[in-house]
Amino acid sequence: MQSPYIIDVSQTNFHQVLESSAQTPILFYFWAPMSEESTQLLPQIQQLAQNYDGAFTLATLNCQQEQAIASQFGIQALPTIAMFINGQPVDGLGGPQPIAAIETMLARHLPSQEERDVSKAMQLVQAQQHGAALALLQPLSDEWKKQGDVKLALADCYLATQQFDLAAELLNHIPLEYQDNYYKSLCSKLELHQQASNSPELQALEQAYQAAPQDATLANELATSYHEVSRDEEALELLWSFLKKDLNTLDGEMKKTFMDILNALGQGNSLASKYRRQLYSLLY
Repeated sequence: MQSPYIIDVSQTNFHQVLESSAQTPILFYFWAPMSEESTQLLPQIQQLAQNYDGAFTLATLNCQQEQAIASQFGIQALPTIAMFINGQPVDGLGGPQPIAAIETMLARHLPSQEERDVSKAMQLVQAQQHGAALALLQPLSDEWKKQGDVKLALADCYLATQQFDLAAELLNHIPLEYQDNYYKSLCSKLELHQQASNSPELQALEQAYQAAPQDATLANELATSYHEVSRDEEALELLWSFLKKDLNTLDGEMKKTFMDILNALGQGNSLASKYRRQLYSLLY
């Protein structure tokens, strides 16, 4: 299996691999083709290394090919597993093991899945990959979501994905010790959106519609303006109030506006999913 998290160990790179445990824990896997048990477990432990996404490096050593190294370790049973951190052995297992036993051993020394997800999400936020970060942050437990740095990262993602109400809710409950320059920059982004979303031009359009609430052309224009300032829920609700009575309002123009907003929000957006379901229930 080709992976940056899996290394085949030989005399050439053995010492380098061992030294690298100062940066990343190394899990040595001693196996041999003649040992059926160790051969069968190899793909599972390789997949485990992939699942941990760099939390440790799997170093596989074929004892038939590298007998000298196996002898240095005093390998007596296959497979044998040895974990090294900072150049020192910290744990190990000898003989055939269920994959669950290896996972239990790893859990004693490595960050939990949620810790790894948070760390990866923070890197994604720094790289401006907010959608991918949000996919890792949203499923976190409530305990994690209460932490100030996680709240800030979530608020950043919500701002980037134009979920401004959710961002505002989080920013209103950031602990004092986390109200740093990062927090202030997020508040500034939210304030700029709020100012743009309630411009005098938009207010005038709202007043015109309030005076003529049956005017579909005016409603369509107002919904488009709402969408332009990311007030998408208001836009969709306004359009839906007409479409649920007549899908062909404005000769189909209003339905087109409705679908354009749904498409702009994307498939993964919960608001878009809600209104798609409502539309499909009317169609079918």
